[in-house]
Amino acid sequence: MNYDVIFIGSGHAAWHAAIALVKMKKKVAIIEKDTIAGTCTNYGCNAKFLLETPFEVLEDLDNLGDIFESRPEVNWPNLMKYKHEVIDPLSDILEDLFKQSGIDIIKGTGRLKDKNTVTVENRAYTADYIVLATGQRSHILDIEGKEYLHDSRDFLDLETFPEHITIIGGGYIGIEFASIASKMGSKVTVISHSDKVLKAFYQPHVDRLVKKLESEHVTFHYHEDTVQVEKQNGKFVLHTKSGLSVETDYVLDATGRIPNVEGLGLDEVGVKYSTKGIKVNNHLQTSVDNIYASGDVLDKEIPKLTPTATFESNYIAMQILGKDASLLQLPLKALELLPIKYPAIPSVVYSLPRLAQVGMPIDEAAKKGHKIKTIKYGEQMRFEYKNELDAELVIALNKTNHLIGAAIYGQDAPDLINLLTLIIEKKLGAKDLNLMIFAFPGASSGVIDLLKFQMLGVDMDL
Repeated sequence: MNYDVIFIGSGHAAWHAAIALVKMKKKVAIIEKDTIAGTCTNYGCNAKFLLETPFEVLEDLDNLGDIFESRPEVNWPNLMKYKHEVIDPLSDILEDLFKQSGIDIIKGTGRLKDKNTVTVENRAYTADYIVLATGQRSHILDIEGKEYLHDSRDFLDLETFPEHITIIGGGYIGIEFASIASKMGSKVTVISHSDKVLKAFYQPHVDRLVKKLESEHVTFHYHEDTVQVEKQNGKFVLHTKSGLSVETDYVLDATGRIPNVEGLGLDEVGVKYSTKGIKVNNHLQTSVDNIYASGDVLDKEIPKLTPTATFESNYIAMQILGKDASLLQLPLKALELLPIKYPAIPSVVYSLPRLAQVGMPIDEAAKKGHKIKTIKYGEQMRFEYKNELDAELVIALNKTNHLIGAAIYGQDAPDLINLLTLIIEKKLGAKDLNLMIFAFPGASSGVIDLLKFQMLGVDMDL
């Protein structure tokens, strides 16, 4: 064999395992047809998070009211210049890191020829194990005028910002970009196929977010299916099945993402897949036992997030290493026999403000009879949380008063949800938290105190 392991794809679902494997003296290659390091690094999470930074500042200014005499405006071209300065070099930096680590980089489209062979531009490479980590791509509606639709990658590279943007879809991408556009002062129209947006999140918080966005020039249309986009007099007109027409400057198709399974040779080799992605067992093996798959390309119920892709990548490295007893101590070798077990997985919508959740959904916990408590930390910790009065945490406690689920509405939701994830995963109770000391006056320490009181059955409604 040319290699011990070949990865098709170079994002988080691949390179974490590749690094681990080469450190254990495995010969590894990564095949990539697009940009090294994948979507999140180059065209997704990183770019989105960077572009949102100044709007987060504006959100804080809005919460602080008339303390400031004037409100700054975001210079979009300068912000985009900053994005290119920071994001564009990452691919080359990571490629150099991979090569220095001993990973071979093969540019081109990888296709399975048999269970041990991948071809790239008619050249064959062989390996004991193959890992499919090809991720997803933006779904584009198959409608008349689809050539006028833009995807998230286009939006994150806009040179000038449109005065009116229309977003098709009410998921993560649609709502996050609507938050940016409204803060830019643009008029925003959201077209939702469903009767609600962000269906996977705690709906009272979603409703609050929608009302806030509506106050910031965002219009929502529900139960609408887009059937046509046409160009008229330099503008675009979106038409729905019900007869709704929207004149706009830019149309973003945020109707979801689909797995990259085409052109991989899956049928020829016998790797099973569906429209949702590649099917795997609880060891992340495909129907061909030496071929694994990880990340967003999987057909799975687990959230398709960068952290889960990283978790799966590291797991696959241990699975492969566990098959080589000569390189591992016995306790590690035993990991080969263990099916993957996902820990508590937090999810965050980077809207303004943010929404976050972890553990058992609040609605499900309520139906099962668990205790549901609301902590209005924005009111109770007014100066610590920058006068964000409507920020709140809703928690679910089981019969032993351990945290089993949480939902947050507030700017600091991403950091807070990480703390709560740790508490849930490690099953920490009030007594455990009381044995720890947290930095003060760090804002999160106050939330932990409020949480402890709820765990002890004490309402601290200040």
